[in-house]
Amino acid sequence: MELTPQQLKNYDGTDPSKPIYVAIRGQIYDVTAGKSFYGPGGDYHVFAGKDATRALAKMSKDENDVVPSVDGLSEKEIGVLNDWEKKFQAKYPTVGTVAGN
Repeated sequence: MELTPQQLKNYDGTDPSKPIYVAIRGQIYDVTAGKSFYGPGGDYHVFAGKDATRALAKMSKDENDVVPSVDGLSEKEIGVLNDWEKKFQAKYPTVGTVAGN
């Protein structure tokens, strides 16, 4: 499955009939099992329905950081991103990709 960033927004947990998706480096993960974190009111809801690559690398929940760009990230931040990516791969199923990545 391939979703545009606009289509991905439909999977942010606000519609209980749909799964919750978070993308990292263009890979979309079904994080519905973690809906207490990613669903509405959850600590990480800001990532739901988006590509959270930069925010995860920077350990940021700032809405402005929830973008796919890795431009200007430090070596340490790339390492943090790699760790997050491994955690997602181990914990959540990959369901598709974000178009244009």
